[in-house]
Amino acid sequence: MRWGSVCRCGGPKPAHYHAVEAIVSIDERGQIVLPKEVREKAGLKPKDKLAVVTHVHDGQVVFIMLIPVERLAGLVRRFLGPFLKEFLAEEGREAGEQAEGA
Repeated sequence: MRWGSVCRCGGPKPAHYHAVEAIVSIDERGQIVLPKEVREKAGLKPKDKLAVVTHVHDGQVVFIMLIPVERLAGLVRRFLGPFLKEFLAEEGREAGEQAEGA
């Protein structure tokens, strides 16, 4: 399925979208082959490392995403950064309260 088959609006593609790029099979050894067109579009080369990220809903894996490892750190910072900032601030507040009470 290509973008044109997903969006019938005739306008430009949005900056972010999801598309079914290919259907792949898992072989007897549990391996899959990413089609050449998908690898080229993603800029993947032999020996590149991919992180396997799952989305779980009600205990079931509902989708699997492959993320190039070199991009993973930036994504983690972007998504977890605000949470970690708040967590560290809370830890600092608690440490300050404990020091005052001592």
